[in-house]
Amino acid sequence: MRPLPCRPLVAPLLPVLLCALVALGVPGAAAADGPDGSGGSAENTENTGSAGSGGHGGPSASVEVARLYVEAQSATARYEAGRRAAAVQRARVKHLERLLAKERYEVSVLHEDLGRMATAQYRTGGGLPLTARLLLADNPDELLRGRRVVGQADLAVTNTVARTQRAAARLATARRSATRARDVLDRREARLARLKRDIEAKLESARWTLQEEADASAAAGRCRGAVRLAQPESSSTRAWVTPVESYELSAGFDSAGARWAARHTGQDFAVAIGAPVRSVGAGRVVRVACGGGFGVEVVVRHEDGSYTQYAHLASVAVDQGERVRTGQWVGQAGTTGNSTGPHLHFETRVTPDLGSGVDPVGWLAERGVGL
Repeated sequence: MRPLPCRPLVAPLLPVLLCALVALGVPGAAAADGPDGSGGSAENTENTGSAGSGGHGGPSASVEVARLYVEAQSATARYEAGRRAAAVQRARVKHLERLLAKERYEVSVLHEDLGRMATAQYRTGGGLPLTARLLLADNPDELLRGRRVVGQADLAVTNTVARTQRAAARLATARRSATRARDVLDRREARLARLKRDIEAKLESARWTLQEEADASAAAGRCRGAVRLAQPESSSTRAWVTPVESYELSAGFDSAGARWAARHTGQDFAVAIGAPVRSVGAGRVVRVACGGGFGVEVVVRHEDGSYTQYAHLASVAVDQGERVRTGQWVGQAGTTGNSTGPHLHFETRVTPDLGSGVDPVGWLAERGVGL
């Protein structure tokens, strides 16, 4: 396929030089995810740079991307937590508004009942003094009993109205408090959203700076050396893990298409540039190489004698010969070499070289890791 178009760098002369290097260094017949002949062989240029050397800005881009990547994850988590809290508070306000409307409706109904009772008393002589009504009544005892019943009903309604009004007042106070809390959470959610967007914008810029440095290294066939990244603390005791934490599966093993000269030799994980790539198991780094169809790549030999490859990286965080533990970051994802977009090309092999691959999905499943 044609060499990938070059993205402009900051320095005015670098784009021309980089395009020329890419045109010379990437074979036109190479496949989109690494050639089947030479991309993963020992003929690749090995890691010749010292740790933190080379590139246009040294290790700063790798470190900055790793830092911003963690910050973006944290900001996203805080934003999502704030968004959920605000949603819960909004639901509480709506619930209180429904209860308040119900209480107010009951107050109005009870007031109507009191009005009907007063009207009934007036129509049955309620306007006359009680002594006069007793003298005129055919059955004074019955009139007194009726008077007591009406009085009791009147008192019950009055008490209920008062109780309902107190409940409505309490609900109104609770609603005002909940509304204030909702407003605070809404403002906090807006601040977190702005912070999240700002970090993501910085991360996106840093990612492409990192990728440009990686492209230059891959085009020159000379690795910059390991960039030591702050490794996350892990309490996991699992022997095997996935090569990236958050991902979408894209091209699978042995799939065919115009992007590859033969068939696809690994499993692709769609991730952003700079996403931490980790060793799926404990072992030793047997290859760190740049250039060729796989771009920047790392190969690890595991304790059971199997091998894994991590390709199209934007940076490496380990040196050749170094021991790695399960889950240790070995690099950052990118789109170096013959790659059509940011992703991790992951292979599982019986030897360190291309052509000995087995299906990574089944290989991981045998080790208790599902994708």
